[in-house]
Amino acid sequence: MVKRVIVGAALMTACALPAAAQTPPAEPADPVQAQARYKVFVMEGVLERAAQNGAAVFTRQVRALSPEAMFLSGAAQVRGFRLEGYGVFFDVEVPALRPTVAWTLRAIVDDNGASLAQLKAYIRKVQDPRDRAELERAIRNLELQVPGGRTTAPDNATIAAQTVATGQATPARPAAPPVAEPLLLTDPASVFTREVKGALIDAMIENSAPLAIGPDEWLTIAARDSEAGNRLVPGDAYDLTTTVLRVKGSDLAAFRAGRLTLEEARLKVEVKEF
Repeated sequence: MVKRVIVGAALMTACALPAAAQTPPAEPADPVQAQARYKVFVMEGVLERAAQNGAAVFTRQVRALSPEAMFLSGAAQVRGFRLEGYGVFFDVEVPALRPTVAWTLRAIVDDNGASLAQLKAYIRKVQDPRDRAELERAIRNLELQVPGGRTTAPDNATIAAQTVATGQATPARPAAPPVAEPLLLTDPASVFTREVKGALIDAMIENSAPLAIGPDEWLTIAARDSEAGNRLVPGDAYDLTTTVLRVKGSDLAAFRAGRLTLEEARLKVEVKEF
């Protein structure tokens, strides 16, 4: 019985070998398509860094007003696709702007040192010298961070009197706070969109040559926040706005050939919001 089972198994294996040998091997991927997909992959990284750079420019502006504040959430992500007969399409998720940013910036600027003045009045009532010194140091740190924190700068006579009284040189006066762009305080979302959109437009014009987009094809970017709004938060829009940027392949070719300047090529980019 054992011999019959072994022989039967051997016969079945022998019969299966020719069938397996007849199965054709998987064909290798088309090298042309593989190279085209690689170029789209590289452009994904270019656009991701462009979105991050635009967000970083906005962050530097708001941190000039509030160094410790966090105004963005999420991260940039990009996915690209080549669409036969149309061109190349990229879905770009950009860091989301927190809905409280406008209120925060206006509160920082409109305060104009009033809260610090109240703290200074309170410190005069503190009797313990050590507690008073600690509070004064904390206020000095706040004055360096909050625009308008110093309502009046000490004059030369005051500085000289402080030097004689303490025997130590008075620290140099802090630099005047930077002047914020008015639009940053009234509509920070539009400033954020402007910076990210400008970075993406420059990237698609200057770095898209390897994609080999035909004269009648389009390079299209659909940019939106990386985080959806929250229906449970008042004033936090759930429906996101998508900014669509697209440029014709013939305009990109004209720029690379020197027939269009960068500024002229920027004007060729169609911008729509949905």
